[in-house]
Amino acid sequence: MLNTMDMIDRLEHYRLENKITQQILAKKLGVAFTTVNRWLKRHVSPSPIQEYQIKKLISSKPERRKYDRLLG
Repeated sequence: MLNTMDMIDRLEHYRLENKITQQILAKKLGVAFTTVNRWLKRHVSPSPIQEYQIKKLISSKPERRKYDRLLG
C-alpha cells in the first residue's frame, strides 16, 4: 500500500511522463489546480476520496492513459 508521500511522488512522475500540466492533471482528478499544486509542494495531503482517485489514475493501463491524454 502506498503512503501519501510515495503516492504524490508517483503522481508527479505520472504528470511528467505524460507531459501534462498541473492544470490538466487537476481536471482529470476533478479538483482545482491549486489543490494539485499544494499536494506537489507538500503543503497539504489529499483526502481519502482524493487519494482513491489518484491511485486509480496512476495505476491505469498505459493504453488508457494514452487515450485519456488524447482527450485532454
